Amino acid sequence: MASRLLFTQLRRVGQLRALPQLQRQCSPLMTKSWTRPKQVVGSLLGRQQVRNMFIQTEQTPNDDSLKFIPGTAVMGTGSAEFLDVRASMKSPLAKQLFHIDGISGVFFGPDFITISKDSLAEWQLMKPDIYAAIMDHFASGQPIVYNEEDLLANDTAIHPDDSEEVQMIKELLDTRIRPSIQEDGGDIEYCGFNEGIVKLKLKGSCRGCDSSTITLKNGIENMLMHYIPEVQGVEQVIDEDEAVALQEFDKLEKKLGEK
Repeated sequence: MASRLLFTQLRRVGQLRALPQLQRQCSPLMTKSWTRPKQVVGSLLGRQQVRNMFIQTEQTPNDDSLKFIPGTAVMGTGSAEFLDVRASMKSPLAKQLFHIDGISGVFFGPDFITISKDSLAEWQLMKPDIYAAIMDHFASGQPIVYNEEDLLANDTAIHPDDSEEVQMIKELLDTRIRPSIQEDGGDIEYCGFNEGIVKLKLKGSCRGCDSSTITLKNGIENMLMHYIPEVQGVEQVIDEDEAVALQEFDKLEKKLGEK
């Protein structure tokens, strides 16, 4: 009888220990969410304390950007973007994500993470490593960024020396425009207002998106001009590296057109 009881207990231990491996093998097949248990073996009988993290994914207008929602606060307030390995040194999670082949950008929103990839990379091959990196980070207790005070600077904070027009622009960006853009895994950064032109920088999934021009002109520009008569237009601010890349792309298109 004692031998039979011991055999039953050992078999139970083997089943419980095999469970996380089975779930991890099945998880890459999931397209909308991924869950991995974090376990602590309590005794010989295989008792476990399981803590789950449920990560959802959402498509964005940009096919090369995907929105990951971990179900917990990411930045809380503000946002942060990392476009290369050097910049990712400011964030332990971004640094870990850039170790995954094919990743070209990481964006942290209040409660989501937008990851951008190279056009030739495949999400199906990248997702398991991305899920694992996100879960491991939140389980580790490390901060999302090292220098939070610098990264959490609010570009739409109203200052005493802001004109009435600038205050209204920032208010509209923060309350009406930014929330809808963040739903698509992107964000905007206010860069200034000069001679009737509002200068904005697109971030996250909006960066490099084919519909970004439509977003600026038909969405943001129309709303700002409707509520603030002093606004005459909206211009996109492009980083130096991105501007060089766009110039090279235009040259390539012209060469192909000549052929």
